Amino acid sequence: MSDATIYDVAERAGVSHQTVSRFLRGFEGIRPETRAKVERALAELEYRPNSAARFLRLGRTNRIGLLADNMHQSGPARTIAGATKAARELGYVTDIVSMDGGDEASVRDALDLVLSQQIAGLVLTAQTAIARAAIDRREIEVPVARDFGLLLDGSDESLNGHAGAVAAEHLVSLGHRVVAYVSGPEQWLASRERLDGFTAATEAVGGRVAVTADGDWSAESGFEIGRRLVAAGHVTAGGGGGGVTAIAVGNDAMAMGLLAALAEAGISVPGDVSVMGNDDSPEARFMVPSLTTVALDFDSEGALVVRSLIARIEGRETDPSLHLHTPRLVLRQSTAAPRS
Repeated sequence: MSDATIYDVAERAGVSHQTVSRFLRGFEGIRPETRAKVERALAELEYRPNSAARFLRLGRTNRIGLLADNMHQSGPARTIAGATKAARELGYVTDIVSMDGGDEASVRDALDLVLSQQIAGLVLTAQTAIARAAIDRREIEVPVARDFGLLLDGSDESLNGHAGAVAAEHLVSLGHRVVAYVSGPEQWLASRERLDGFTAATEAVGGRVAVTADGDWSAESGFEIGRRLVAAGHVTAGGGGGGVTAIAVGNDAMAMGLLAALAEAGISVPGDVSVMGNDDSPEARFMVPSLTTVALDFDSEGALVVRSLIARIEGRETDPSLHLHTPRLVLRQSTAAPRS
């Protein structure tokens, strides 16, 4: 049996071949019922696009380089998963090169490696100042997409700044006015944006961020910061004592470590202090107590960056239906009103 073509798929689905082509290019402005018909026809006919032949005819490569940092963390891993899936759906292969975004030599080596290959474009997911500066200093002849500084649709508000504001608005709504914030590494743009968004939203209603600390995104750093907060008397068993009544954390992994440190010290969450994270990692709902957090759609973020890059590679406009999903509160058991 010969391989199915888009014309076979169109006939099976009862749609035009142009609709099938738009679907395969990642166009999202297709009615759900039409999309379902095309997906069903593709599966039934076991359609496989002949990407190699198409790119050979065009005299182009279908490989995209992706520089990745902190792949073991939930957020970056989910962003990369969304990016590679979107690339695959559009007939592109993603070459992932890992690096340490805080080490300039590591970033240079990763750039040397990926730029020595034949690639159609480059995605930078590492959000550190070092990585961004290294990219800016290089003369790169292929299109580059950056997974940082992303703005919400129709606004000048950053995605991560809004996530910080969502966390602050939740704690403020519960009655917390003296709070702490545990941030990720200072050199990460996402860290600063989340902290700035949190601080601005807290102060807007007369609250105060009394304590800040920088971690490294890991649960271990959250645990050590938790111990320091307890030792300094910022958080106490029984609450009160002039300490903070809530702690917001820049990601869920550090929040999990913080919860462990508070449990070790006999401090009740949320009885003595509320704790909330950011990212809505898969493990967050299984913590004791389950972790209130802010959900970001990392998969769609990665897909948006890659689909926009491929549109530039192919010399066409980015699908206007593509957009960032607004961060949202996920309410669980680790936050409550402060003790009166």
